[in-house]
Amino acid sequence: MRAIVQRVSRAEVRVGGRAVGRIGPGLVILLGVGRSDTEKDAEFILDRVRGMRILADPAGRMNLALATSRGALLIVSQFTLFADTSQRRPSFSAAAPADQARHLYDYFVRRARENGLEVATGEFGAHMEVELVNDGPVTILLDSRPA
Repeated sequence: MRAIVQRVSRAEVRVGGRAVGRIGPGLVILLGVGRSDTEKDAEFILDRVRGMRILADPAGRMNLALATSRGALLIVSQFTLFADTSQRRPSFSAAAPADQARHLYDYFVRRARENGLEVATGEFGAHMEVELVNDGPVTILLDSRPA
């Protein structure tokens, strides 16, 4: 499982021109599911997201984790994180099939909520427009199975 984590001052995702998810300060998670991923991979990524001290403390330093900062999550499915770009036309064969990806995406969202996080989402499988203000900028790549 792969995730792009972006610290934001605000973010919104739209489908067909209507907002389906919106947060203030927090993190946007672009979440990609690979063919060999399991719930264990989702738990690994969620643990990292919850515990990473990348949100600003009162002095403006990256010192707070999501839970202690009261920040929110906007989680957006992103199969293109598994693109093979060895050719000019990317291949997405390493991405999980839709049923598996939906299950693990939904699992990730559910577990984030069960951990007491404020969560907004995109719409799985839809064409989405994601608008965000990256705060810092802070952007981090997480991979549950680093090469």
